[in-house]
Amino acid sequence: MDYGLMLAILLGFMFLLLAGGVWIALSLLAVAAVGIELFAGRPAGASIATTIWSSSSSWMLTSLPMFIWMGDILFHSKLSEDLFRGLSPLMSRLPGGLLHTNVMGCTLFGSVSGSSAATLTTVGKMTIPELKKRNYPEDLVVGTLAGPATLGLMIPPSIIMIVYGVMTNESIAAINLAGVIPGLVLAAMFSAYVAVKAKFTPGFAPAVEPNYTFFEKLYASRRLIPVILLLVLVIGSMFTGYATATEAAALGVAGAFGLAWSQGTLTWRTFMDGLMSATRTSAMIAFILAASAALTLAMGFTGLPGMLADWVASLNLNAYTLLMALLVLYIVLGCFLDGISCVALTIAIIEPMVRGAGIDMIWFGIFVVLVVELAQITPPVGFNLFVLQSMTGYNMFRIAAWSFPMFLIMLIMVFVLIEFPGLATWLPQQMSPAAPIG
Repeated sequence: MDYGLMLAILLGFMFLLLAGGVWIALSLLAVAAVGIELFAGRPAGASIATTIWSSSSSWMLTSLPMFIWMGDILFHSKLSEDLFRGLSPLMSRLPGGLLHTNVMGCTLFGSVSGSSAATLTTVGKMTIPELKKRNYPEDLVVGTLAGPATLGLMIPPSIIMIVYGVMTNESIAAINLAGVIPGLVLAAMFSAYVAVKAKFTPGFAPAVEPNYTFFEKLYASRRLIPVILLLVLVIGSMFTGYATATEAAALGVAGAFGLAWSQGTLTWRTFMDGLMSATRTSAMIAFILAASAALTLAMGFTGLPGMLADWVASLNLNAYTLLMALLVLYIVLGCFLDGISCVALTIAIIEPMVRGAGIDMIWFGIFVVLVVELAQITPPVGFNLFVLQSMTGYNMFRIAAWSFPMFLIMLIMVFVLIEFPGLATWLPQQMSPAAPIG
């Protein structure tokens, strides 16, 4: 059969299922089964069952539920309150004032949660009422949460980076470390925007904060010590080779329990709520990954990825042109799907093209995470927009308009990452040779 017709049939079937509201994992399994039965001439059942079992039993996948559980434990703690009280004295005299607590709070919490939604909810539940009470413009309050909250995907540990690492068989520790410098650069760009916007916004006159002495600022910053120690524990153990990504996740869970216990928020109810939430999220992601593994198998049987890679090679596209095409693809997909689903749907097909173009797969993982971050604030299915709508009651498209400057900043960051690939590749190259993959 003609490859073009085969691709059209499989893609049409997939989008038909997705448009009909079928679960993403079930849609992927159905497409895999149809692809194997119709176009590969093999029995689908045994092949898919074997693939699902082998992908689900991967050791690299064991870090996923642990990092998710760590984020859920911290979500039920008083970390948001500590972040605001610790950051406020340090940020109050900067241009833009306490709006920087949104950026820095999301950066710090994102570094230990791994989830954009958890970062947004945890930081926003504290800063939104406090900033409104101090007469900060609502568009800036909302916008400086929507964009920086996506740093939960970029700064390790990151759930979506684990998903990417499992699907591409790349080092999860290396991919997580690759996100540190780009994440910090993006946070700095957000803060620079806040400062410039506050300087040139007519009528920007929030309530004046009290003057803090150096020692008062130092005393207030003690509240940041627990999250910084947890960050050092998780990232430092991976960087030095002391722990695998899975072991670092276990250390993170232990540290999160210790933090919650010290704050008095570790009760039987919060323990069970966090455990059940982490279980549900982990099961959902594992189901999608198992289905995507089946789709990868089906694509291999049909020969479509190789055909597409050869076709792209025949076009003589350089790496930059291919990346621009993928940027547009992910932005469009992000208008309708969440980030993990975007990765699960595409990696099986585009990985051969990317490797064939000579693009470093660790670097490409950060590129994918960055463009998926863009998808978090694009209507109509930008997940951060839904979270902010539930928290503020504003119309989603108003929130999207307020978040648009952050979208542009992240788009600029895509080109910065392309121009300076060392931002993503330098830190993994410094990783201890003893650091294992999983």
